[in-house]
Amino acid sequence: MITYHENTPTNSTDLTNLYDSVGWTAYTEHPDKMECILDRSLWYLTVRVDSELIGLVRVVGDDCSIIYIQDLLVDPRYQRQGIGAELIRRTLEQFSHVRQIVLVSDKEPAITAFYRSVGMQPIEQVGGVCFVRYAREV
Repeated sequence: MITYHENTPTNSTDLTNLYDSVGWTAYTEHPDKMECILDRSLWYLTVRVDSELIGLVRVVGDDCSIIYIQDLLVDPRYQRQGIGAELIRRTLEQFSHVRQIVLVSDKEPAITAFYRSVGMQPIEQVGGVCFVRYAREV
């Protein structure tokens, strides 16, 4: 049975397994950071099948004028079942009072199509520009 859990503590092993399942090694190569990412988030929602962590959306921001959907992950075994869309739907509902909801992702056709399907738009289409700087090693 699939269940959703708001701001429920999750151990770093479960988190690491989930992030590894989608190939996000920039996170998992730093176990010390995996220990604190949820504690330092504004809000997060986990998805479990029985006790196994299979999905997560994580939000950072001020809960007033802006939030960033920092991470959205669904274990590949459970993708294309509506879980990612449900995580986004619940996030947008939770933060419907916030003016700017921002998400940065890879520019791949499937990812772009997914975010368009849940009502998000590329920043260029709303007259904006986005800047980013990735540190080599933090």
